[in-house]
Amino acid sequence: MKLNTWLPRLAFAPPTSSAKRDVLVVVFLRGAADTLNMIVPHGEDAYYAARPVLAIARPDDTAARAQDRAIDLDGFFGAHPAMRALLPAWQSRQLAIVQACGAPDESRSHFRAMELMERGVQDEHGPATGWIGRHLAATPPGARSAMRAVALGERAPRSLAGSIPVTALRSIADAHLGAQGGVATEHLRRALDTMYQRGDALARSGRQTLDLMRALDRIDPAAPPAHNARYPDSEFGHACRQTALLINAQIGLEVAAIDLGGWDTHIAQGGAQGPLALLLRDLAEGVAALHVDLRDRMNAVSIVCMSEFGRRVAENGGLGTDHGHGGAMLLIGGNVRGGRVHGDWPGLQREQLIGPGDLAATTDYRDILGELLMRRLGHPSVEAIFPDHIVKPRGLFV
Repeated sequence: MKLNTWLPRLAFAPPTSSAKRDVLVVVFLRGAADTLNMIVPHGEDAYYAARPVLAIARPDDTAARAQDRAIDLDGFFGAHPAMRALLPAWQSRQLAIVQACGAPDESRSHFRAMELMERGVQDEHGPATGWIGRHLAATPPGARSAMRAVALGERAPRSLAGSIPVTALRSIADAHLGAQGGVATEHLRRALDTMYQRGDALARSGRQTLDLMRALDRIDPAAPPAHNARYPDSEFGHACRQTALLINAQIGLEVAAIDLGGWDTHIAQGGAQGPLALLLRDLAEGVAALHVDLRDRMNAVSIVCMSEFGRRVAENGGLGTDHGHGGAMLLIGGNVRGGRVHGDWPGLQREQLIGPGDLAATTDYRDILGELLMRRLGHPSVEAIFPDHIVKPRGLFV
């Protein structure tokens, strides 16, 4: 029995329960995504002046190929053409965008920005736990579950750190105890059941592990996605597919965290085509497939895509973009005020930029997450989740 083929991929969580509220899916774009080329301000001339090579052509620019033009959203903003897969979610008003948002930290350091954002704190003196970890600890569970929170990958992100254990999972198929096969599997089950009959802490942990394995064993990883959803053939697409399987199985999952890296595009970023476009296509197709797969449950699912900060407004000499400040967040669900670009747009004229030439952040990311927690995840108050910040709801959720 080769237990080591799957056991290291799991950090087991104890059985608990989950109240009736949205399942939260957080997609973190690590490396600081260029949200100015993701959600293009094609109505602003200063954008094109700052990016003579990297800018995405206006939707009506007949000098550019149709497939290289921004997809118009509201007459001023457009989506990068590689994000076309998310257009149905936008048109059904289940995708909302918040422009010019971010954290107050202006260090432009990946490590510091991610650390503070995932902890949901103003500075390093705040609590060491993550904002999602504090949310789980503060929320009374309802129905019994072997898995409240899962990180799709090798390890859990800092945002999930806290008193509620988290499952780190790469593949449901690999985690199946039944995948070991036949009589040997049944003998292993019986041996573990016998071993964990005691009442000490080790036995309790063992029984919790078995509960989790049994819950995962009930999920068929080969089941076809609902509504003919098509996931990209990528690690991110696989993570989105695993997330849908867990949510559709109704095993009490409350939070799923997925990382998508590679966004630190200092050199040869590309415009309508190139490395950034490939990342945006992977993101859009993965999230779009998740949205389709969960169509019957989207009124009880909230998906958030966020990054630690945005990129510099002007392209650099290496035809990339440097670390900036303000960025954008994507909100997907049957509960968002979708089909709209929200936020207070500060403008891209030189006198409107901050620091070395960055988009200002006019909406604090904690206002967005705080409203989500209060409106959709059952928090009457989020003071303990985001200390030293008074959440100001922006009317993003119904």
